[in-house]
Amino acid sequence: MEENFRQKPTDIIKIAMFGPESTGKTTLAKQLADHFETVWTPEFAREYLQQKWDSSQEICEPADLIPIAIGQIKLENELLHRANKYLFCDTNLLVTKVFSEMYYDFCDPILDKAASKHKYDLFFLTDVDVPWTKDDLRDKPSDRQATFTTFKEALIAHQKPFIVISGNAEERFNKAVKIIADLEKLKKIGFSSHDFVQMHDHGIQPEAVLKHLTIFKKGLPKAILDRAANIEDGIVKLSAANFKEFESLFDAKKDNLKLKKFVPASGAATRMFKFLLEFLNDFKVNEETINAYINRKKDSSMAVFLAGLEKFPFYEEVEESLHKNYSNYKQWNKDLKDYYFIKTLLSSKAFNFAGKPKGVLPFHQYETHIATPVEEHLNECVFYSSSNSQAFLHFTVSEEHQRSFEEIIENVKSKVEEASGINIHVNFTYQNKATDTIAVDSNNLPFREPSGKLTFRPGGHGALIDNLNNLEADIVFIKNIDNVIQNHIEEIALYKKALAGILVKLQETIFDYLHKMESEVITEDDIQEIVIFIKSKLNNGIVADFDKYTLANKILYVKEVLNRPIRVCGMVKNEGEPGGGPFWARDSKGRVSLQIVESSQVDTNNPEQLAILKTATHFNPVDLICGIKNYKGEKFDLMQFIDHNSGFIVEKTKHGRDIKAYELPGLWNGAMANWITIFVEVPLITFNPVKTVNDLLKPAHQPQ
Repeated sequence: MEENFRQKPTDIIKIAMFGPESTGKTTLAKQLADHFETVWTPEFAREYLQQKWDSSQEICEPADLIPIAIGQIKLENELLHRANKYLFCDTNLLVTKVFSEMYYDFCDPILDKAASKHKYDLFFLTDVDVPWTKDDLRDKPSDRQATFTTFKEALIAHQKPFIVISGNAEERFNKAVKIIADLEKLKKIGFSSHDFVQMHDHGIQPEAVLKHLTIFKKGLPKAILDRAANIEDGIVKLSAANFKEFESLFDAKKDNLKLKKFVPASGAATRMFKFLLEFLNDFKVNEETINAYINRKKDSSMAVFLAGLEKFPFYEEVEESLHKNYSNYKQWNKDLKDYYFIKTLLSSKAFNFAGKPKGVLPFHQYETHIATPVEEHLNECVFYSSSNSQAFLHFTVSEEHQRSFEEIIENVKSKVEEASGINIHVNFTYQNKATDTIAVDSNNLPFREPSGKLTFRPGGHGALIDNLNNLEADIVFIKNIDNVIQNHIEEIALYKKALAGILVKLQETIFDYLHKMESEVITEDDIQEIVIFIKSKLNNGIVADFDKYTLANKILYVKEVLNRPIRVCGMVKNEGEPGGGPFWARDSKGRVSLQIVESSQVDTNNPEQLAILKTATHFNPVDLICGIKNYKGEKFDLMQFIDHNSGFIVEKTKHGRDIKAYELPGLWNGAMANWITIFVEVPLITFNPVKTVNDLLKPAHQPQ
């Protein structure tokens, strides 16, 4: 008997239609067979049961299921010989099994075993979003969603690779054709159907996976530094009076603009507490003193943390918790108290600070309360990112942490609004899962979890260019979640608004030139004026043979140079912080432009490149002010201005094994590589990131 249920081995790609009655399985199977010039297996049960109905007016009975199953698999095996690369199966034994259990609460063990064992390269689970059509054999027009769920659960229970197909007939067909093409691409290079479904459900395109695997094997080209940008050579230095002028210009123009503040805030604070986590893992609590640990590990950060312990804004709350939970806490020696303080601070069963996002941690101690970075960004927002008494604030967060952000906002927003007279509108987005990248092992092969699933990791800061691309605003202020202070907010607002004023003035000039070119009333003299502007104000070179171009081609060239998103970056002097900075960099075509370059992007084995890297006078941008609309008021597609060669390969560990991960071109050191870029020096008061918890001890984060 079991021989009658065996599938013949084949290299043909078999796609099974799967789903409740009247959900378009037959239609889709026929369409795909026609498109791919192959055959499809019809539903054997339909002909079998129709003949039974026509001859005796009898419907399906349990005794019919085994003959139906045998007939179906025989038909499928026979059609394999006529199939051209693909075979599309209108039904399969798993459908028969599900119907058997639905109608009779029973499935013959032989059928059950065969249905579970049978393999298809992919199942299309047909949705119930099409009308139910009556015929002699269909009898379940109601509870279609429940029936659909039953079918879906069967696929999951039997670990079948499936994708839900929805929409009208044309939409389903178009989706299915693309899915099949993508499946074939990935199977050719060794991925399984389950791998493909995992990628599809994640929203990751096969082309992206193939590209990232190539990057792992070939590596990424290093940045080519021409020279460091400095004052009068790529970095603008303004007087106090100049800053005030640009601030006034922005204030005069802002009510005609829609402003938005964009705050990347999705990362957890793990790195902020890295040295404390290492302490908990390595400290021999019953064998050594904390001072001995500090000497053994040469851990100066630990010494600073303990010396300033009482100055942290969370000190009193953690102390209160310790007194409450340990009745003999007062009798402990200092080492034991400090150890349990750190353990309570970081434990997932207590404060769990290392597992939370920075935005919701206590940063600043005020007389009346303790403020988080979320609250401080609300305070800043009304000072410099508001117009017409409205402020718009956008956080990118992890989905699981959004509620903690919302709770803080619910508690403080009305207070900030009342004090400022400005209505604040807050919204959130998540990093798009489709921007995640595949991880590989040391041999550049896809890394797999113990379950066998592929490992995908967030694409890094650069993935947020997708979030930025979806914003609706004329000007966007970008600032990291941890770069806030509790003092001098008016002074900080001055520099933010001044940078925005520079952007507004720059846009006005560029837009005037582009409108003039659009109207076709432009002369050679006008072009020369624009060229001088491009060279002197935009730090952009012009091709050597530009003067030989016709006027029409000159217009096309300068229009392409000018019609780009704009970023004005506030740069601070380098005070020894790790990271990159502003450089003149040369691209693969030899063109030199201003870029923000991370030290990891530079070939430090090249003495000349290392020497240039060491001459940097300024640090990564404190703030970015972005113009993301063109001269017609249309949004740019920011994805078109990325340098895809400027990503990063990073090394991590997972499950005790080394892995490599690819991070997308950084938000401002690759994703914005082809923007118009202006660097402006701003004072150090504007740069106060909290990279480690000890940064909260710095004056900018302490009460005054």
